Amino acid sequence: MNMVRHSLIIARRNLMKIAGNPGLILDATVMPMVFAVVFVYVLGGAIADSTRTYQQFFMPGIMALTLTIVSRSTGISLAVDFGNGMVDRLRSLPIARSAVLTGRIIADTVRMLVSLLIIFSFAYVIGFRIETNVVSSVAALGLLTAYGVALCWVAAFIGLAVRSIQTVESVTMLWMVPLQFGSSLFVPTDTMPGWLAAFAEVNPMTLVVDASRGLLLGPVLGSDHRVGRLRSQRTDPRRWSPAA
Repeated sequence: MNMVRHSLIIARRNLMKIAGNPGLILDATVMPMVFAVVFVYVLGGAIADSTRTYQQFFMPGIMALTLTIVSRSTGISLAVDFGNGMVDRLRSLPIARSAVLTGRIIADTVRMLVSLLIIFSFAYVIGFRIETNVVSSVAALGLLTAYGVALCWVAAFIGLAVRSIQTVESVTMLWMVPLQFGSSLFVPTDTMPGWLAAFAEVNPMTLVVDASRGLLLGPVLGSDHRVGRLRSQRTDPRRWSPAA
C-alpha cells in the first residue's frame, strides 16, 4: 500500500507541473488537430470519395496518433528528472523506488485521457460522428488508453536506458515513425505494396486503430469503411490503360 500511496504522490507532483504549464497539454492536442485539418480538408478529397468519407475513416486514427505524442513525453520527462537531479533527491527520501516510474506513468495516463477527450470533442465539432453507442464509445476510449499506457512503458524504458534528453527525443521519434506511417492510420493497408502491407497488418497501431473504428463506426464500417476512390482506381483497368 505504501508503494501505491507514494506513486500517487509522485503522480500528483507531475500533474501539478502540467497544471502550471498548460502547454504540456497543448502539444498533445494542437498537433493532432493540425494533422486532422490538413489530411481531411486538404488531402481527404483526393484520397477518398469525399472529405466526409475520409473524416470518418481518419479521426479514430488521429486519436491513436495523439497517444504516440503523449507517450514520447514519458521518456523525455524521466530523462529531464534524471538530468536535473530530481530522481536522486526522490531516492534519498523513504519512498518506494518504483514510485518515481509508476507516478510518471499515472500522470501521463491522466494527461492522455484529457488529450483524448479534447480530440474527441474536436472531432465532433468538425463533423465526425460516432455510429454505435455509448458503451462501444467508452470501450474505444478504454482501448486507446490501454494502448497509450503500453507506449508510455516503452518510452519510459528508453528514458531510463538512455537518459540523455536529446538522444531520448531522437530515439522515441525514430521508433514511432514506422509505427505511425506503417499502419492503417492514414490509409487502408490494402492500398500499400505487399511488403509494407505485411508489416502494417501486424503493426499494433493498425490493430488498435481498426478495433477503434469498429467500436466507433460499427463492425461493418469498422472493417469496410474504405476510401473508395483509391480502391476503385486500383481495380479499374482503365486507370492503367495506355489510352486512359
